[in-house]
Amino acid sequence: MRNHRRRRSSPIYTFLAVWLIFALMGVRMDHLAGLLITLGVGIIAGVGVSALLKRRDKKADEKGAKDAEAAAKAWEAEQAKAAKAEEKSPYSPEVQAIISEGRTALKEMGRLYKSIPDPTIREKINELMAVSDKIVRDAIDDPGDVPQIRKFLDYYLPTTIKLLNAYDRMSAQDIQGENISGSMERIEDMLDTTIDAYKKQLDALFANQAADIQMDIEIMNGMLAREGLGGKSYLDWNDFMKQYEKQQEKQQKEQINEQKGSTSNG
Repeated sequence: MRNHRRRRSSPIYTFLAVWLIFALMGVRMDHLAGLLITLGVGIIAGVGVSALLKRRDKKADEKGAKDAEAAAKAWEAEQAKAAKAEEKSPYSPEVQAIISEGRTALKEMGRLYKSIPDPTIREKINELMAVSDKIVRDAIDDPGDVPQIRKFLDYYLPTTIKLLNAYDRMSAQDIQGENISGSMERIEDMLDTTIDAYKKQLDALFANQAADIQMDIEIMNGMLAREGLGGKSYLDWNDFMKQYEKQQEKQQKEQINEQKGSTSNG
């Protein structure tokens, strides 16, 4: 690059040489002194311009080297950060992928929550976020559910976000035509169905755990009966599930409040 820039400065010397030839062809002896002075000034000017060009080329090369070095350091820092995060993760790569993708999706839903002004739609988005977060977290508690959660992340959640983005764009239009209004109404109706589907998806993830819990309760009841500790001490499956559902509702409300706080601060 530096040699190429030096060649670009060579026309200055060519110009001076041509100028000198033409000056000599028309000069008279009594003007020789003036010619020499002019020639000297031209040479000095050429040398000065050449020096300036070299200095400019040097600065450009130094800046390019610094920029390349900074870019390389930034890339290395990003790679080191990613590697460090991966090393710190206590989860398997499959579970960590679920967590990372879930966070990205929830962040986008939080953005849509802030962007869409309709309070009814916001409430539905909040509920979707709360259930989605529970589904993603289930991968940590039960890695065996990862295939089911992967399907949720690959299709159901992205499709919901895509439709919400479409709703956001249409709601921002000043003109509410038949196509816009009709599409927005269909999306609004779809959200109720989606919320129910998300809850069923979450409930399905606990099918295996529910079966294990029921078996544990039956075994415990049998042990209590053998020890003569039955009666009121028996564990009742229905009572247990009622307590479990209350606990789930309480956690869901806490999640909704947490999501509201994160989106308002985001």
